[in-house]
Amino acid sequence: MDHIAAATIKYRKSIVAIFVVAVLVCAPLALLVKVNYNMADYLPPFVQSTDGIGIHARQFSDALPNASVMIRDVSLPEALSYRSQLEAVEGVEAVLWLDDVVNIKTPLEMADKDTVEGFYKDGNARYNLVMYESAVPLVEELIGPDNALAGEAPALVAVQGATSGEVLNAFMILIPAVILILVLTTTSWLEPLLLLLGIAVSIILNMGTNIFFGEISFITNSVSPILQLAVSLDYAIILLHAFAEQRQTGLGVEAAMKNAIKVAFATISASASTTLFGFLALVFMDFLIGADLGINLAKGIIFSFICVIILLPAVTLSVYKLMDRLKHRPFIPSTMGVHKVLMKLAIPVTVLVLLALVPSYLGQMRTNFLYGSESAGSGTRAAQDLLAINAEFGESNIVAVLVPRGDVAKETQLSDDLEELPHVTSVMSYAHSVSAEIPPEFLDQSVTRQFYSADYARLLVYVDTATEGDVAFSTVEAIESAVAEYYPSDTYLIGRSPILFDIKNVVQNDNLKVNLIAIVAIFLVLLMTFRSLVLPFILLLTIELAIWLNLSIPYFSGTSINYIGYLVLSTIQLGATVDYAILLTSTYLRYRKTMPKRQAIHNALGYSFKPILMSAGILSIAGFALYAASSNAIVCDIGLLLGRGTLFSSALVLTFLPALLFIFDPLIGWLSLRSRFYKPGAAPPAAPVPLSVAAAPPPVPLSVATAPPPLPLSAAAPPPPPPTVATAPPPAAPQPPILPQP
Repeated sequence: MDHIAAATIKYRKSIVAIFVVAVLVCAPLALLVKVNYNMADYLPPFVQSTDGIGIHARQFSDALPNASVMIRDVSLPEALSYRSQLEAVEGVEAVLWLDDVVNIKTPLEMADKDTVEGFYKDGNARYNLVMYESAVPLVEELIGPDNALAGEAPALVAVQGATSGEVLNAFMILIPAVILILVLTTTSWLEPLLLLLGIAVSIILNMGTNIFFGEISFITNSVSPILQLAVSLDYAIILLHAFAEQRQTGLGVEAAMKNAIKVAFATISASASTTLFGFLALVFMDFLIGADLGINLAKGIIFSFICVIILLPAVTLSVYKLMDRLKHRPFIPSTMGVHKVLMKLAIPVTVLVLLALVPSYLGQMRTNFLYGSESAGSGTRAAQDLLAINAEFGESNIVAVLVPRGDVAKETQLSDDLEELPHVTSVMSYAHSVSAEIPPEFLDQSVTRQFYSADYARLLVYVDTATEGDVAFSTVEAIESAVAEYYPSDTYLIGRSPILFDIKNVVQNDNLKVNLIAIVAIFLVLLMTFRSLVLPFILLLTIELAIWLNLSIPYFSGTSINYIGYLVLSTIQLGATVDYAILLTSTYLRYRKTMPKRQAIHNALGYSFKPILMSAGILSIAGFALYAASSNAIVCDIGLLLGRGTLFSSALVLTFLPALLFIFDPLIGWLSLRSRFYKPGAAPPAAPVPLSVAAAPPPVPLSVATAPPPLPLSAAAPPPPPPTVATAPPPAAPQPPILPQP
């Protein structure tokens, strides 16, 4: 570490120049990274939808319908005319309507009522279109504002158009709030800008290097920069605070920065490690969206760490004189007396948490989940048109069934059986739409290509369900069972419902695995950090309780959340907010060496309250900014859960965790390596030394026993040194192991 600190100071001008060049390169590259909005692309290769989509694309030139158009108040001839006009629109590949499934030259009363009303009802016509996203504005112009266009394609266009603007809107909410928090908790007007500069550079480097992946998911594009800023800003705060403390000892600026880098390194490493492993746990998801998001977030943490340790010191040494001229008085008074309030809350909070332990754990396991992602904002035309079409025709969905070609009689029997299934309104197959009596070889390919490829027959099953939900998924299972009776193998179901059904099965299997990996990895980091057999369990219990409380709210409120948001949040909240518990516990252990446990807890709360409040405030605002700015269901859920979960984590760390530390204090001292807890009547320990590298033992990464004392996350003056045995006489009798009153 000495060599890195020395080189950073010696070559600071070159370092700044290198990072400037890197930013100039990565900024335009970030704009060239493709954003993928298709969740089906992230399905693992072993699910049937993945093979089915590939086979369908290779075997059939006509894709599945991905949009619906409703034309109001038209006669049958007018409806046929509209069909021709829609087919003529550039980018519209195919139009499916009533005349594809029944003979409209005969009275419609003779045809199946459900089939007819799926396409033509009360003078309104509904068409199913196969179209590119580029055709959406052309179709909207053709049908006018009085008619409706909805479905996957228009919803995707709405989401694509909103995404970049929504990320900017989230930053517009977050940045002013962050600047206000930093101004209130620092002592120089320039310091907030320096802190944001260091993290902004790391965000640009992270987004620009995504060019090596070719593309990223829209979830990563929306969430990653916001989370990177909120999570890693603490690293920069720790470094600048250490620099301010070292200067107060009388050292020159270069010596002070060199010491600050070495002092802050262990603290930042421990904080970054827990967050890093929490993000990397997502990589082990079978659903590949986890790897896309996890790798990007982990890469962002690494870039933030590098920028804080190398770039920020170089920039700070270049502008420290200006920082000194722009100093201001602290706006927030000392919080050393905050324990008087927090310890009053500790008893009722502990009782409530213990009462809610089992219900919250069970509730978060029984939440109703959604699995789709193409939800457009309620204010968009796509969302309003979908409501209009559903109000007139009801829910509608298409499932394509691919079976081996060759037995028309078997296809006819299967079509008949499928039509008898609940929620199936019609089946469009060669046998039903043409005739099983006419060999396909006798007809032109333009007639048969939508039903047959070289190896497969395609049946389009129309159902009156939404694309997801219990009814939709049970319908998919019923179709699978019916198909299996005639074709035991080499069959595929594709469409939105089968894809979402596969996503559901994949991500549910991911839940236990990802959470277990995150918990074990962070447990090992805590074990190395504290070298204690008790503290990792106490800290993880505190944060896991906050996660359970957070994720159980949708169940008890009767709302649904997106499962991907739920799974991602459970690892992000654990990895990002366990740092609050680490800070409080590290501070408690330091004070506990020189004073009884009651006083150590009081001082630790006063010392840690401001940095925890500041860090939690930034992360919570980041989550709520994502929720407020995004129109996508997954991003909204991640934002809401993150904002609310951060509040739960910080509240429990400041109330429930001190109670656990007090109760288990004897066990912590016994099962922690080199704890050296203060004991009444023992020889007085050495007084705590100031935060000086010269006076402190050589730091060992991730070790509380030998690492320097924890640093507050603000540039305010350090708290007064804790009283030693000489100034704080021991209590007359041992403290009873009960929760203390202030």
